Amino acid sequence: MKVIASRHPTPVFVALVVGAILVTPCGATESIALDPDDIAGVVHGPMGPEAGVWVIAETDDLPTKMAKIVVTDDQGRYLLPDLPKAGYRVWVRGYGLVDSRPVEAAPGEHLDLTAVPAPDSRAAAQYYPASYWLSLLDIPPSSDFPGTGRKGNGISTTMRTQAHWLFQVKETCEYCHQLGTRATREIPPTLGKFDSSREAWAHRVTLGPNGAYMSSVMRQFGPRGIEEFAAWTDRIAAGAIPAETPPRPSGLERNLVLTLWDWAGGEMIHDEISTDKRRPTLNAGGRVYGVSTHGGNTLVWVDPQRNTATAIPVPSRDPEVDSSPHNPMMDELGRVWITSAFRDPAKSPAYCTDSANPYAKFFPLAEPQGSLRQVSVFDPKSGRFQLIDTCFGTHHLQFAWDAARTLYLSGDVNAIGWIDTRKFDKTHDVQESIGWCPMVLDTNGDGHIGEWTEPGEPDDPKKDTRLIGFLYGMGVSPADGSVWYARYAYGSSNDWKPGVPGGLIRFVRGARPPATCQVEYYEPPLSADGQAMAFNPRGVDLDSEGVAWVAFGSGQIGRFDRRRCPVTKGPTATGQHCAAGWTLHTSPGPIFKGVGTGSADWHYLTWVDQHDVLGLGKDTPIMPGSESDSLLVFWPRSNSFLTLRVPYPLGFYARGLDGRIDDPKAGWKGRAIWSSFDTQVTKHIEGGPGTNSRLVKFQLRPDPLAR
Repeated sequence: MKVIASRHPTPVFVALVVGAILVTPCGATESIALDPDDIAGVVHGPMGPEAGVWVIAETDDLPTKMAKIVVTDDQGRYLLPDLPKAGYRVWVRGYGLVDSRPVEAAPGEHLDLTAVPAPDSRAAAQYYPASYWLSLLDIPPSSDFPGTGRKGNGISTTMRTQAHWLFQVKETCEYCHQLGTRATREIPPTLGKFDSSREAWAHRVTLGPNGAYMSSVMRQFGPRGIEEFAAWTDRIAAGAIPAETPPRPSGLERNLVLTLWDWAGGEMIHDEISTDKRRPTLNAGGRVYGVSTHGGNTLVWVDPQRNTATAIPVPSRDPEVDSSPHNPMMDELGRVWITSAFRDPAKSPAYCTDSANPYAKFFPLAEPQGSLRQVSVFDPKSGRFQLIDTCFGTHHLQFAWDAARTLYLSGDVNAIGWIDTRKFDKTHDVQESIGWCPMVLDTNGDGHIGEWTEPGEPDDPKKDTRLIGFLYGMGVSPADGSVWYARYAYGSSNDWKPGVPGGLIRFVRGARPPATCQVEYYEPPLSADGQAMAFNPRGVDLDSEGVAWVAFGSGQIGRFDRRRCPVTKGPTATGQHCAAGWTLHTSPGPIFKGVGTGSADWHYLTWVDQHDVLGLGKDTPIMPGSESDSLLVFWPRSNSFLTLRVPYPLGFYARGLDGRIDDPKAGWKGRAIWSSFDTQVTKHIEGGPGTNSRLVKFQLRPDPLAR
């Protein structure tokens, strides 16, 4: 197993990738060629041209609010390409600066801008990503664990290691929103008057629709938790600022073009989908879909050609059940498949337990555990939904490359489920189209599922071993069709345990499921003293060779190559048996003081660019920096990261992403990565209450002035 610290690309590497950039004479705006739909110019500061700062153009003149953002080159020049006809507010933002005053402009204009230096380091730090501020939070030293409770060191006895504490900070707090934004690092006067910041924190975590959840999370730390958060805000109020300054974009990062649209409605949008992952030219130029999960209960889309945004309800059969759509995926027909709820989870169909059903006979599912959703399908051509009543819980979903067009799903604690979508389209018989298998490890090594021990029972060398635990992100291998899941929590819904270290489930259905189902389990390795070297896996995706790339909430990306594993089954194949398969890379950005594992960033899902959509090479893994306003692109060949920062609005929080090729012959203009603002608390986004979630398009052009 290898652990590699992150580093940024060297100039030599960038030169090899990009080649030489044409340079025009310095200073003259007229030297920048532009089209009638571009705005271009030079950004000057008191010391001369400002390199590596953002130029932002935003308009309200279109059917939905839109913005475009680019980065200046080493001479301070910029070019905003392909702007729809509208009036724009244009300004400069950059590290070391405060925002310049917006200037009115229209496409076709040359526009020079003046950068405004920050008057002091505290003013400059207001534009830093949340992770930089979060890194000021004190994490109890590893010697304080396991906790000794309220009468001891104030750390709950359930906090067994420092990694468990970090899991609680990152996973359970940052699951909803960034931690370290101004809305979270400061105690606003509107909260009321309190004798101490500790009392203020005790009050603030009770507020809003998630107050009960936040209060529960804080209690799980023990009293030390609220003390550390109160001390954090006290230090910041007294003038503390991040010890590190985020670097300005450099090299390829300056080639980034961002386009942002408001989704319809202001609610959280959980993920988006623009195409079929297996065929990235599908739906070229078409709508980009998302789902409004918490309270919205809608399918939303943006039409990037018309700059329009639309929302329609996702149906439920039961008026008492919110559809709560969670994750969309597109098939080769352009239909959008969604995990959503439409019935009482206690009212599963009879075929879920009927012994005439071979899957129910093998492993009956009286009631799902985990994500209590089913599946709905939206056909853009007809504008109609179909509802598919699954026996297993559903959360994320991915299509396989097989003839059955199998849709695999995560989200159940006890089972792995799938839908034969070709059979469903032909018969509309749900019972005949779905299947599932328990997660049983072949620990007796006989090559098939036999009698097994149940979770919590003693090991039996003559039996296999059944696992339980919530499965989250997932990917399907183009190399062999195996399906990989991030097991990010152990136990059942009633006995939930954090994923420290968590691990990967590899699943193969076989020719005659359920009898031929095979499951393997791989955890990231532990250090010599038994500490997790990576933990909290959420996202996993596969490259074309079948190598798994994992986003760890601990602040790392992991590469797992099963080909390096000497053992895949038998009594030792229970998780900690293939350290050789792992390589861990720490993501860029600040780290917590006294923490030796990972960065202060937090990562959600993973997406591998199997088709070279972004233009950085086939099989490039990308994961969101949910605390760093960014997508983080990892170059396996150089062990380095490229940070694609979204500087406006502050608070960019991504979960999933995908990539589409609109025109293979159009160069960078025909390709894009898509993501969205996925925070549950949109009032924490820059702009405050009333701010909408946004869709973001990422493109890399060959140089900062390409038009």
